[in-house]
Amino acid sequence: MSTLEKPLHIDIPVKLAAAKVAFSIPALTFEGDLPASIFHLQLIENDIADWNANAQAIAVFHTNAGHVTLNDEAYNTERNVATGNPYKDLVADLMKRGVRFELCGATAKIHKWRNEDVLPGIKINTDAMARMTQLVQEGFVQISE
Repeated sequence: MSTLEKPLHIDIPVKLAAAKVAFSIPALTFEGDLPASIFHLQLIENDIADWNANAQAIAVFHTNAGHVTLNDEAYNTERNVATGNPYKDLVADLMKRGVRFELCGATAKIHKWRNEDVLPGIKINTDAMARMTQLVQEGFVQISE
């Protein structure tokens, strides 16, 4: 029997009634061509939907991953390309599913990004370190990518 035909046995099934998760995303690592942070956000959103859980998920992009939050024009300028932001559709889909996206204000200041440079619906916080501290104090579990 091939491994594809053999069902996977889950030894520790997890089903949560509620979840508060905050992703700290300072850089992009990849699962193939997909940023692992986006893959993990999709995974937890799928779990939340399967569980029908009362949940909040927040993704805080900062440092070397801040460009994920940029609109096409700002992305092209920042990355010195003409392709536009390749992550914008993935971000938009996750936002429709309830994930809140934030950009670190300190990262934005260093790069001279303005509010109009980010994708619609993305909020800018004071800075990622202060925001993650606040979220943890509010009971969010911090996931570091």
